[in-house]
Amino acid sequence: MFNVTLPGTGGMLPLPSRFLTGLFVTHNGSALLIDCGEGMQIALAKWGCKLAHLDIILITHIHADHTAGLPGLLLSAGNYGKTSPLDIYCPEGAGDSLKKLMCICPEIPFEVRICELSVSGGSHIMWNDIEINSLPLMHRVNCLGYSLCEKRLPVFDPKKADKLGIPPKMRKLLHSGGTAEIGGKIYTQSDVVSEYRRPLKITYVTDTLYFDGVAEFAKKSDLFICEGMYGDDEYIPKMAEKRHMVFSQAARLAAAADVGELWLTHYSPALPEPAEYEEFVRGIFENTVVSADGQKREVR
Repeated sequence: MFNVTLPGTGGMLPLPSRFLTGLFVTHNGSALLIDCGEGMQIALAKWGCKLAHLDIILITHIHADHTAGLPGLLLSAGNYGKTSPLDIYCPEGAGDSLKKLMCICPEIPFEVRICELSVSGGSHIMWNDIEINSLPLMHRVNCLGYSLCEKRLPVFDPKKADKLGIPPKMRKLLHSGGTAEIGGKIYTQSDVVSEYRRPLKITYVTDTLYFDGVAEFAKKSDLFICEGMYGDDEYIPKMAEKRHMVFSQAARLAAAADVGELWLTHYSPALPEPAEYEEFVRGIFENTVVSADGQKREVR
């Protein structure tokens, strides 16, 4: 199960009524943050996100609206009592810039470890038993999209275990994927389960030109969070030049990926009322949410 908070929905610069976009995810008492624009620690505090639980930050790219809040967030995390190590993952070539940002917060009470991820192909890392995959995007600098996937145990069938005479002490081992030998016969997980469950998946994509690979990357996500700078399709040519997307393009990707729900984010400062386009974009993908700051959901 994931608890998800969208602390902000803005792109380019923070506004009095809109924080910069990012994603805060908690799982089994640990927390992950995607991107850290200016004022992120304020947004997280406003929506009740606990910095002391933060173990990992994923940076999509090195532009200021996605990274400039890092020093303040690190200092705030220390003030809130964080002492355990923090891992920061970023696209290849961005690590040195992040280290330079951190020069203004040299004394923090925890270790910060920076790791660069390949932009020539997908990367795979693990966090708290969660599989994290990255996708190289099409922006003006090296940029990555991220997916979080929790593989769930299949449904245990006690009747099958009883029929086979599996002792209680061996059932947990088999359920979790182990093997057991009983009376000279080898038993596996498939012998004691009745149903395999689809993994829980969250995908986060911003900033990028529209391309079909995003749909494949987001396929079957329970929650797909995707940028949409503008609600009007007349901005598509302008956004293509800047390597961004509009609402309708994100919705088409969501439909092609067969996701459970789409949250739009990363709105242009020139778009004061993104909710005005909700009916339009739901005509393309029905389960679309034109997100607002503080949007929350439990993914289970």
